[in-house]
Amino acid sequence: QVTLVESGGGLVQAGGSLRLSCAASGRTFSSTTVGWFRQAPGKEREFVAAISWGVNYADSVKGRFTISTDIAKNTVYLQLNSLKPEDTAVYYCATNPSTTYYPTDNSSAYDYWGQGTQVTVSS
Repeated sequence: QVTLVESGGGLVQAGGSLRLSCAASGRTFSSTTVGWFRQAPGKEREFVAAISWGVNYADSVKGRFTISTDIAKNTVYLQLNSLKPEDTAVYYCATNPSTTYYPTDNSSAYDYWGQGTQVTVSS
């Protein structure tokens, strides 16, 4: 059984920063792909970033968000900088068992999901 637990969300002013964490049990992140997705109220879930042998970012977050892995802690982080009100959403981490130099942005490829953490950016 794979369990993912996100943390680190909160309320921040525009221009501020947050660091989200995704801790896993039952699957080793060093040999998988981990992705972050987000869903705002009334909107479809969208891809944010993913990490495997390489990284992949949505155009809307390139240069502002950074995804990284702490193998010793089996945790993936998403550093959110220069936050904008449009970044407000519930952020989910997810994992799939493949490894690749170009991790997928397709949510259907991910088989385990966390419960989500709320990020709210005020203007």
